[in-house]
Amino acid sequence: MGWGAVARRPVAVVAALVLVVEAFGIAWLNWFLGLVAENQQMSLAGVDPRAMTVGSWVAGGLFGLYLLLCGAVLFRAGVRDRAPGNVGRILLISAAVVHGLLGAFTVGLVGWAAFAFLMVVLGLIVLTLVAYGDGDEVGARGEGAAADGVPNGTPPPAVHGPDPA
Repeated sequence: MGWGAVARRPVAVVAALVLVVEAFGIAWLNWFLGLVAENQQMSLAGVDPRAMTVGSWVAGGLFGLYLLLCGAVLFRAGVRDRAPGNVGRILLISAAVVHGLLGAFTVGLVGWAAFAFLMVVLGLIVLTLVAYGDGDEVGARGEGAAADGVPNGTPPPAVHGPDPA
């Protein structure tokens, strides 16, 4: 049992908790920015200030739900010690890409602390995806397919060559 098999459950659960905290932080930030846009009567290129407010709230809510869904996939993987399914893996890969892009943008706009946070989250997501591999292993029970595709505990098939006689 390698390092990945030992650490993947706690890493997945910690990543899930971090994504839940991030989801609420993003939702709160967008709610606050929406209030600022409404109270200051801000508009961008002539857009109605109320539309900017509602747009900020909707964007924050949707992004928060997306992060909560990613957190749920990670939490389920950590609790069950099983790799996420194909849809879950695609969702987590998209979250990793989003965190990478946001990290690149935040260096100049927000600062190095925000960049470091996003890179830690990116690292947790990628580490979870790599630790669970292709999903062939079931986990701590030791069941599942080995590298050659034969389930563990199954003897290899007998190989019959030409008859020597």
